[in-house]
Amino acid sequence: MPKNRKLFSSLALRRRAVASGAVHRAWAWVQETGAVTAQHPGRLRFGRIGAGTRLAFPQGTVFGEAWIELGDHCIIGEQVTLTAGLMPGLDLGSDTVLTLGDGVVLGRGSHVIADTTVSIGSDTYCGPYVYITSTNHSYDDPHEPVGRQWPRMEPVVIGPGCWIGTGAVILPGARLGRNVVVAAGAVVRGEVPDRAVVAGAPARVVRSWDPEAGWQPPLRTPAPVPIPEGVTPEQLAAVALLLEEPSGGA
Repeated sequence: MPKNRKLFSSLALRRRAVASGAVHRAWAWVQETGAVTAQHPGRLRFGRIGAGTRLAFPQGTVFGEAWIELGDHCIIGEQVTLTAGLMPGLDLGSDTVLTLGDGVVLGRGSHVIADTTVSIGSDTYCGPYVYITSTNHSYDDPHEPVGRQWPRMEPVVIGPGCWIGTGAVILPGARLGRNVVVAAGAVVRGEVPDRAVVAGAPARVVRSWDPEAGWQPPLRTPAPVPIPEGVTPEQLAAVALLLEEPSGGA
């Protein structure tokens, strides 16, 4: 009996491994097929979707896409919400409401809510669960439920080259300059100058760049090692593929 049980257990494990592999292959097919690109937009009809841009499957809530323009080579993670207007089915006029520049990255679960204009500059990277909104609730009337009071709307502008950390919140009226770093969990409102680092809730500038003195306060981390001269993009891509391959060892 112990030997039979061992045999049955081994067969069950093999069947489970086969079934697991089939599930993973099926899910990979679903993800590939459900991804949105310019060539395969599915049900979504964006005002523009640039070459090389991809919205991973499953997508989050997306509406008002006729007033949304996505630049080239953007990466939109799974369950990312992109909305233009307060609700679906509105006519928002002739102007674009939500604009993503080229090379924008929105991490998994992020939200970009554009009830009025939101612009995200090229090469801005957002970690997962970032929340960018042009609308905030009102609570002026202390006797009326907050959710029934008409919200306030202000445009949001995020400059090119920014890095927005996981869980950060960008509030209505925020204007971020070029190459701004927003720390994870920060809540940003108002103006942020170029080449600044902000952190906290509400966010404040904790480091800034001076053309003569450099970063102030000075950086505590060593400078990154540059890519050696002569290395081609093809060689870097080959190295990345090697790193992705599973190890052949036990």
